[in-house]
Amino acid sequence: MNNVRYVYGLTGALLVGGAAISLATGYPAGAQVAQNDDAEMNRVLPLDGAPASFADLTEQLQPAVVNIATRQSVEVNRNPFAGTPFAELFNRRGGDQPQTREAQSLGSGFIISADGYVVTNNHVVAPNNRATLEEITITMPDGREYEAELIGADAASDLAVLKISSTDTFPFVKFGDSSAARVGDWVVAIGNPFGLGGTVTSGIVSAVYRNTGQGGAYDRYIQTDASINRGNSGGPLFDMRGNVIGINNAIFSPSGGSVGIGFAIPAEIAAPIVAQLREGNAIERGFLGVGLEPMNDDLADSLGLERNRGEIIQNVQDDSAADDAGLRAGDIVISVAGQPVTADQTVSFLVANIPPGETIPITIVRGGERVTLNATLGQRPSEAELAQQQQTFDPDSEEPMDPEQSDEMIAEKLGLQVLEMTPQIARSLGVATDTEALVIGAVDPNSDAGRKGLRRGDLILSANYEDVATIEALREQINMAEAENREALLLRIQRRGIPPRFVPIRLR
Repeated sequence: MNNVRYVYGLTGALLVGGAAISLATGYPAGAQVAQNDDAEMNRVLPLDGAPASFADLTEQLQPAVVNIATRQSVEVNRNPFAGTPFAELFNRRGGDQPQTREAQSLGSGFIISADGYVVTNNHVVAPNNRATLEEITITMPDGREYEAELIGADAASDLAVLKISSTDTFPFVKFGDSSAARVGDWVVAIGNPFGLGGTVTSGIVSAVYRNTGQGGAYDRYIQTDASINRGNSGGPLFDMRGNVIGINNAIFSPSGGSVGIGFAIPAEIAAPIVAQLREGNAIERGFLGVGLEPMNDDLADSLGLERNRGEIIQNVQDDSAADDAGLRAGDIVISVAGQPVTADQTVSFLVANIPPGETIPITIVRGGERVTLNATLGQRPSEAELAQQQQTFDPDSEEPMDPEQSDEMIAEKLGLQVLEMTPQIARSLGVATDTEALVIGAVDPNSDAGRKGLRRGDLILSANYEDVATIEALREQINMAEAENREALLLRIQRRGIPPRFVPIRLR
């Protein structure tokens, strides 16, 4: 499995998040070993300016850079007729039992302590949908292999910390001060591109803080022209003093290979998160609860504002920190906690770097006037919860059943894919945001539900006269019906523009 993510021709969306702890600097440099009270190894640093060779620096650093391989078991459906008229016949013959297949991923990482703690990208070790992480293998540059365990992971920042399962002493490197990096500084990337271990590339810092336009609190990277390719994910980006100033994460590529535009998570963001993950702490971030768009020329001209400053609020989540503070759709946010909002310093980034529960001033432009409101930040939801909040729902689309998003039991028994109500779905259906119901996302046309006309966008208000606002509640009613030897379940269905009606659906 390839692990560098693409900003152009995206194969995976960039993740976002924030860190609330500043990075301490001044660490000793170079790969180190725990000998004589952690004395660092002798090191040879290049002269200022263009180095004649990176060989001495690489010799010092490469022992601490590792290859990471994972083994995952993935549940797959053996039904070759899924989605066809023959699916139900195949199921009755017992062919619907899931089976598993093995999947693998490859990436890079670097050791940050003599006892074997390793930093990498979360997407290198995170299982895909319906997959279970079975094993992580660390391969050292000299070929030694070790098993490792996942200590902590943070999807929002795309960072993970592993621990090598060994009492051996390991060479290690430390984080440097990425905020001191300058455009034009030399950098070296070491990693595992295309499964080729121990590959070294060099280049310069192309931008210190690059916003790729993908949105979110962590859309802020060091850009470099050092070659970064598939498998470099999670590997270190070193400065000329041997400090890790970035963690290689994504590339901009129309071809799938390096074109000289790579992105690394800055050390000033990564280091405090890594420290918390290493200690087993949860990462908590502030959350405002707004949908935003950056300022563009047309918006700025229409409002008489600076073109490179501010973001417009497109929507405000109900009962969020923004809602409680009185923020509205159409407000232009120009500063957060006294910090100006710019292309390189977004609202999401600023808010995520403030702990939840803190009250901060937010300056907006409303009706041509500057207004300052105080907001007490909430806690940022998980990436899965955010994805659910941000999902769009078109009730008129004809989407087929999606096994990846369906509850297996409900899909099997009723032929329905159901979703729990969210404010976004409620608004798309034109119902109150506090409506308690399940939403039908797709219907198997070969099921009794399909034959009786149920369709995407219908609401399930109750099952056997019991309210069902959660998937678990519907599962319970199916179980009760089967326990009482009933062959059908009575659903109360609400369709837009039509009064609710009771529909009996035969269980399969």
